[in-house]
Amino acid sequence: MKVVRGKAAKLTHVGPGGEARMVDISAKPVTSREARARGSVTMSTAALDAIVRGNLPKGEVIGTARIAGIQAAKRTSELIPMCHPLALTMVDVVCRPDTALPGIQIESVVRCEARTGAEMEALTAVAVAALTIVDMAKSVDRWMTIGAIELVAKRGGKSGDLHRPG
Repeated sequence: MKVVRGKAAKLTHVGPGGEARMVDISAKPVTSREARARGSVTMSTAALDAIVRGNLPKGEVIGTARIAGIQAAKRTSELIPMCHPLALTMVDVVCRPDTALPGIQIESVVRCEARTGAEMEALTAVAVAALTIVDMAKSVDRWMTIGAIELVAKRGGKSGDLHRPG
């Protein structure tokens, strides 16, 4: 539940009978919006080495994960029931090998001109890129872990610019 000036606000995604519903955004103004998300896949050093060398049976992992994340952002409203379809103007997904994890750090940026934000699209891009990495490298490491998928920042709309604390 959202708190507005010390009072509990009405939940917008719940109908009068308690049923989930898609929010009517038709009265909201169209604004420029951006969302950034990140996550990671931790794995064995052998799996990370195989990904970096590009010698896995399913092919080149990082490029494939990047494309999968972009495709996922574009199809978020088909996956998340109450998400509005958005005409995205930009999606970028970056997958960086990180020997300190060891694993892959994933970041996404999504932009649109819309009545609602692109946070779910940015998060979905990271999640699907991570799942793609696991799928493609599981022959080397069956116990990879997807973690810390989180919204980093959002821009636009009534709430303006927000950044994750810390």
